[in-house]
Amino acid sequence: MTTKFFWRRLWVSALVCFISSLVVAQETQETQAPPTEENTNRSYVLATATTGGTFYPMGVAIATVSKVKLEPKTGISLSAISSAGSAQNIDFLRNDQAQFAILQSLYGAWAWNGTGELSAQGAYKQLRAVTTLWHNVEHFVLHKQFVKSGTLADLQELSAINFSLGLPGSGSEGSGRYILSALGIVPETVFTLNPLGYGPASDALQNGIISGMYTPGGVPVNAVSRAFATVGENLAILNITDEQLATINQQYPLWLRYSIPADSYPKQTDVINSIAQGNLLVVRDDVSEEAVYQIVKMIYENLSFLQTIHKSASAIALEYALNALPMPLHPGALKYYQEQGLTIPDNLRMTTN
Repeated sequence: MTTKFFWRRLWVSALVCFISSLVVAQETQETQAPPTEENTNRSYVLATATTGGTFYPMGVAIATVSKVKLEPKTGISLSAISSAGSAQNIDFLRNDQAQFAILQSLYGAWAWNGTGELSAQGAYKQLRAVTTLWHNVEHFVLHKQFVKSGTLADLQELSAINFSLGLPGSGSEGSGRYILSALGIVPETVFTLNPLGYGPASDALQNGIISGMYTPGGVPVNAVSRAFATVGENLAILNITDEQLATINQQYPLWLRYSIPADSYPKQTDVINSIAQGNLLVVRDDVSEEAVYQIVKMIYENLSFLQTIHKSASAIALEYALNALPMPLHPGALKYYQEQGLTIPDNLRMTTN
């Protein structure tokens, strides 16, 4: 455990240094204006997810760019923190332990409406959208000995195999349960659940402790890459049929067809017909208009840097910024999109504060 922790910390440190070096290289070519007194010390916390998925490295990338590109000029910056994922991120926002967060679209809809896994907390009407980021691609990974049709239907035939849906209360667990429930699959019936984060789930799969895992994220998901590099010849990522997609989308039409290209993972020679929901950047409504405006502007002006960190960032584009947003835009984001000439749907505008 000590060795794994050491290498994980080393990887995160290297990631931050790499991002900083890329950004600084360009920043030296630009003229920097000193921050004004009124703009200083506006540092915000960005909640992400566990280190083995996509939310965390992308959050670190966005935060690092903010510190190098934005803070010297405006005093505005982000600090990324790891978390259990979307569900905990909502709690962090409610309690002002974080001001920004990355969420799965499903959790954004649940939070705004006070439904689903977040019904007990009630509707969170102080939540505002900043932008749609990249796609959260569904990865149901299963040992080949249990694969028959190669689709999610194979999960219905299982009996008490060791499987990880994610950490308790995590966004992965919530979305996994939602998808399975929509298809009439009760996790406790077909699985012996092992509550693991992405990294530990990948380790357990490689070591034969579990026979499958659910690890949604931007392609490639690090935990899936690691598992396939070691035992990929014995693993399959399950396909999701059009009929299954329609069933999953009946209540919340948030998922789209997504094909995982061949060779996205070691020893993965076939295209996987999966689905994906959007990942959102959201913010508390009491963060200033100027801060949100500067942050969303920074993201879209530095996409090339983000794309060097993770391939999933290539899906971030201004033309998709308003896709599948389940709550209204923050005024700062609204201002930026209006400047860019985007047509803003009425449901994304707040008529009152």
